[in-house]
Amino acid sequence: MKLISTAILAGTFAFFIGTQAWASDAGHTSEAMEHAGKAQAHGEMGHAKESLSHAKESLAHAKEAGKEHAEAHKHMDEAIKHLEEAIKHAEMGHGQESAKHAEEAMKHMRQSGH
Repeated sequence: MKLISTAILAGTFAFFIGTQAWASDAGHTSEAMEHAGKAQAHGEMGHAKESLSHAKESLAHAKEAGKEHAEAHKHMDEAIKHLEEAIKHAEMGHGQESAKHAEEAMKHMRQSGH
């Protein structure tokens, strides 16, 4: 009886720990996607400064999400490359080009499965 109680307790504990880790990763990915979307929208409107700010924020969250799950690493690495390009183009005042890279970053974030 003690063994069953211990197993149930351990399983419940493992479930909540696993859920918490998954939730924190999903948080970084959704934050990255939200900011990439804002970077894209501002870039399309020609607001390079705002696009730059959101692209940088998205990049920070994408890097955190990439660190947390190795299987999604490939797509997050691609997303990071596109966000870096979005930042570079926004700094040069190229809103439209920045928006294209932000859009590509979001595609890769979606493909990461988080």
